[in-house]
Formats: sequence, structure tokens, C-alpha cells
Amino acid sequence: ALPRPDTAPGAEMADEAQKKPHLSALVGHTNGLTKPASLAAAATRGGGGGGGSAGAAAASSKKLVIKNFRERPKLPDNYTQDTWHKLHEAVAAIQSSTSIKYNLEELYQAVENLCSYKVSATLYKQLRQVCEDHVKAQILQCCTDSLDSLLFLKKINKCWQDHCRQMIMIRSIFLFLDRTYVLQNSMLPSIWDMGLELFRNHVISDKQVQNKTIDGILLLIERERSGEAVDRSLLRSLLSMLSDLQVYKESFEQRFLEETNCLYAAEGQRLMQEREVPEYLHHVSKRLEEEGDRVITYLDHSTQKPLIACVEKQLLGEHLTAILQKGLDNLLDENRISDLTQTYQLFSRVKGGQQILLQHWSEYIKNFGTTIVVNPEKDKDMVQELLDFKDKVDHIIEVCFQKNEKFINLMKEAFETFINKRPNKPAELIAKYVDSKLRAGNKEATDEELERILDKIMIIFRFIHECGAAFTSKLEGMFKDMELSKDVMVQFKQYMQNQSDPGNIDLTVNILTMGYWPTYTPMEVHLNSEMIKLQEVFKTFYLGKHSGRKLQWQTTLGHAVLKAEFKEGKKEFQVSLFQTLVLLMFNEGDEFSFEEIKMATGIEDSELRRTLQSLACGKARVLIKNPKGKDVEDGDKFIFNGDFKHKLFRIKINQIQMKETVEEQVSTTERVFQDRQYQIDAAIVRIMKMRKTLGHNLLVSELYNQLKFPVKPGDLKKRIESLIDRDYMERDKDNPNQYHYVA
Repeated sequence: ALPRPDTAPGAEMADEAQKKPHLSALVGHTNGLTKPASLAAAATRGGGGGGGSAGAAAASSKKLVIKNFRERPKLPDNYTQDTWHKLHEAVAAIQSSTSIKYNLEELYQAVENLCSYKVSATLYKQLRQVCEDHVKAQILQCCTDSLDSLLFLKKINKCWQDHCRQMIMIRSIFLFLDRTYVLQNSMLPSIWDMGLELFRNHVISDKQVQNKTIDGILLLIERERSGEAVDRSLLRSLLSMLSDLQVYKESFEQRFLEETNCLYAAEGQRLMQEREVPEYLHHVSKRLEEEGDRVITYLDHSTQKPLIACVEKQLLGEHLTAILQKGLDNLLDENRISDLTQTYQLFSRVKGGQQILLQHWSEYIKNFGTTIVVNPEKDKDMVQELLDFKDKVDHIIEVCFQKNEKFINLMKEAFETFINKRPNKPAELIAKYVDSKLRAGNKEATDEELERILDKIMIIFRFIHECGAAFTSKLEGMFKDMELSKDVMVQFKQYMQNQSDPGNIDLTVNILTMGYWPTYTPMEVHLNSEMIKLQEVFKTFYLGKHSGRKLQWQTTLGHAVLKAEFKEGKKEFQVSLFQTLVLLMFNEGDEFSFEEIKMATGIEDSELRRTLQSLACGKARVLIKNPKGKDVEDGDKFIFNGDFKHKLFRIKINQIQMKETVEEQVSTTERVFQDRQYQIDAAIVRIMKMRKTLGHNLLVSELYNQLKFPVKPGDLKKRIESLIDRDYMERDKDNPNQYHYVA
């Protein structure tokens, strides 16, 4: 298609001509098309007031004064008629593609002269009529010829291309008319727009021509979709013509989308029967790519959205369930990574696609996992198969499903469902598996590999709702950690006494074997120099006794007792390590912004917000937040509260927990308790081992003092019952509220 012209052949000469005096070419000349130099000179002398020749005037000291004509010159007789005759001849020559007799500049000047003498309206009407007659002649020619579809399209295209070329040429001659009279009359279309209007009204709006054109275009597109090579430049030109004429949507797009809908509805039904799922999905991707290419190559850009939506609906949306029922299990069984990736990408394009994929994904995990867990014949390999299966689904989520949180969460729920279909046995086998790995030590694997295996097992183990006596080996490992930590600390205290500068901080470290405990995500923070020094001292001491081991500090589990002075007196705060780092900053100043605290402590953004909430928005407000509010926002400032008051001397400031949805709270509470119940068991056994005999209420009270997390009385009772069942303790025969430790 040709663009709407703003400049055209002859425009430069036209612009130049436009600057010339309006009347210079009319004096003493019959047709007004030329401007002899002698007349121009005469006109200049006539207006010079007898100043002599131009050269003499320039040389003298007198100024050259040019005055207007005393009277407006009149047009010669028949000038308008003769001039239009010449212009008409030129237009006819352009329309018939023959040579123009007259110089283009002369023609342009003639139009300018006519416009100067107020005949613009007549000139515009005459030009429109000539153009209209020519366009009408074209339509008659198109309708009379009996051509096949392709030849007809080529003829219409040539007709359109010729029309555009002719209108550009005509406009270049009538440019002065277009830029003066037409521009000043807002109701009149420009010469170019007039040409489009005439072509639209007399050619494309003709039902026979329009139907034959649209039918031909649709036939070409249908052929291309079936694999034939077609003339794409012809399609591009014709569809651009429809856009330029502003009939694209009403005449073409609606029918095109209807036919596309029918084509892909039939194709989807047929291919779903004929092809396997991977081949079918590959075909869908190919079709989407082809239609996208059509938009780029010859369709109007506005067609892209409805066209792609149509393909997606008919090839995907109508067959979502059928595709998954037919092929998802096979893709997952065979670990077809590229096909699964394509499935996820395509289903994500369609409304409801991800949701239905999620449902089938969950069902697959439950069904496959159940076959691993419930069959006693598979007990020997159950744990290894569970680990392999978990690795497999993790890999699929990461590579194919773009780490989508919904797929991760549903996978966890599915694991939790199937692994608890057979009570106790999975927990027992997991414990035995861990025991065998720990016994083998680095004979079978390096320390890093062993830690990696234990981390994976702990993840599987968290899905189990109950664990029986089979978990004793892991529980004992946790007890052993606590006992060993006590011995290590006794030795460390002695070691510190021999240091030249023991420091003012009393450091206690619990050494946790990674496999026995839940997996915690390490978080790097900026400790103060004294803490770092103590860490290095302990590291040197510990690795000196246990070479080859690796220590990883868990800052999220750290806590401290801080001494503080207020106007009311001294207080002690039992706080987390993060709370400690924030509060210690106020030894250096009374006010800090959120950003300054974040920079100084290095605490992760969301964790820092919760930490500051606990210190400035909770019950014990050691800090004052400005401006006031429940949430911590960027730019908030925090001021040390020197007027702090509290009835207790030692105050425990609890960390604010992350907000969760109701569903997340139910799920998280269940999982957190699964992780913490082993710590509760360890605490109960430790207390009973020390006290030997203890009443229920005293035991519960002691547990609340020792445990670093909130726990319900009912949950404590369950853990006590579990330890009685496993012979760690027993009830008094005469008093059921009295317990005895079983050595």
C-alpha cells in the first residue's frame, strides 16, 4: 500500500513557485503559464517610480522603492477556461499513464493563479468530477471482466496501486489548492482523502467487487494454512488497501475470524483423535506461531488479539481436560521435560488452563506416591523411591513450571496426603534409612553429600503427621546434640578463662547436627565486632578439637539477654539476635531511619520490618516509631524510648510472625508443630531425666520456661502421652498426674 503523501513529485518546484509574486506571470501573456523575464523586468520598472534601471538604482545612494499596482490586473479573456482545459489534459494524461504536454511547474503556477482569482471552489469541484469519472470507469471494467479469483485480486491490486500513484501525481500539481482553499475548509477532504473516498464509494463498496475481493483474500489465506505457498505481498497490499479505505474490520476481519474459528474447531476435533498429546501440542504451538507471523506479515495489527484468542480457544480451551487425561501421566512417567514445559506454557495462555493442570498434577502425585507407600513389597526401596520421586517433581517444577508457587504448594499437599495413607511405616523406614546413612558415615558419601541426603529426608519426614517409636534414632540424635553441646560449653568456658581478653559477653553455643534438626535458611547479617570476635574464638576452639567439620551459624535461631538503663531504672530484655542488633544501634544514637537500620544490620527487608514492629508496635515499646502506625513503611524513623516502663525486670519481647492467609495458617500450624514436636520431646526427656519424678502441672510449667516458642497445653499432653507409649517415662500407679523417668 502507498502512504498518504505529504510531499510528492514536483513538490520542491511547487514550493519554490509558491513564493513568487501572484501576478507576475499574467501581464501581457495570453495563457498565464509562463513568466518571461522581460515582463517581470517591466513590472519592476513600472513600480519603481522612475528610478531608472535596476543596476543604476543599486549603484546610486537612493533607495529603491517598489509600490503596488494602482489597479488589480484583470484576467485575460477565456483565461480560466483555457487554463482548466490544460489542467484537465494533464490529469487525463496521468490517469491514462501517457506523457504530459506541459511542464509541471507551469501547471502548478496555473493552479496558483486560478486560486488567486477566487476560482478555487470551482477548480476543486471540477477536479473531483474528473477523478470520480475515472474511478467509475475502473469499476465498470472490474465488473465486466470474468476473471478467476487470483487474477481478479491482481487486477484490483493494480487498480489500487495505479489510483494511489495517480492521486500523488495529481496532488503535486494541485498542491496550492490543497494547502490553501481545502485546508481552510474543514468540511472538504484533502485531495488525497478525496481520492480514497471515491475509491471506497465506487470500487470497494460495490458488493460484487467487495465480495469477490474478500472471497479471494480468504481463499489465499486458506491455501496458505493448508501448506501452499501464496503471494504474501499481494495479500499485504490488498489488506493495507482495506485498512486505508477504513473498511478492513467490517468487510474483512469479521468474516476472517468466523472462518478461522470454524477451521480450528474442526481441526482441533480431528487432530485430538488422530495424534498423541506431544504431537498435538507441538501442532498447536506451530499454529500459534504461524498466525502470529500472519499478523506481522500482512494482517492488520488490530487482528492479533482476537485471532490468537480464537486459535487458543479452539485448539486448547475446548480440549484442556481431554489433553491431560490422554497424555499428562505419560509425560510425567517418562519425565518428558520439553513436552511438559510446552504443556505448561500453552495451558498458561488459556483462561482456567493452569487451574486444571494443577488439579491433574496433584492427582498424579497422589496416585504415584500411593503406589510407593501402600505396597509392602516395596518397603525395602520405599525411602529411596520417595527421595527420587521428590527430586523428579522438584526438577519438573523448577524447569517446566517456572517455580510456580501454586504447583509447589499443591505438590506438598499431595505428598502429605499419600504419605499418611499408611500410618507409621513410612516414618519407621525413614528412621532406619537415616540410621543406616549415619552409621555408614563418610564410607558411602562425603560429609556434604550426607548432609544433602539428610536435608532431603527431613523434607519428606515433615509430611508425616505422626511418628511412632521408629523415629527414636533421630530423637536420640537430637538428645545427643544437646548433651554434647553442654560438654562443649564446659570446655569452652575453661578455654576462655585462659584467654588474655575474654570479653564482656557470655557466649553459649548449641551444636546441632544438620540431619537431626529442621532445615533453616542461613541469613547473613552484620554482627558487631565483639560478636564476630567471639564467633572466631569459638570456631578456632571447636575446629581445633574436631577438624574436618563445618560450622554454619544460624542467625535466625540466635537470642540474647540485653541489659538496659531507662529513667525508671534498669531492665533486662530477652530478645532475638535480630532484635539485639537493632537495639544495640541505639548505643550510638537516639534516632535512626528504617533505611539506616537496614544498612547497618544487613537484616533482610521483611524480617527487619517484623523485628521493628515487635520493638516499636508491640506491648513492650522500647522504640518509638514516627509516624505512628501498625506497619513499618519505608522512611519511618525510630527513636529510643527513654521513658519506657514495665512492671517486670526481665521482659521477653516476642518476634512478630509473618502474616498468613487462613488456609496457610492451618497448613503452616500443622507443619510447624511437626517440626517442633521433636524439640518438645527432647525438652520433656531432659527435664524428666534431671528430676526423675514430677507432677503434670510442674512439668508443663517447666516446659513453658524452656521452650522458645508458643505451644498449646493440649499439644504438650499429646507429646507426654507419646513418650509414655515409647517407654521414656511412665505414670505413677497411684497418682495418674505424677510421672516417673524410665532410665
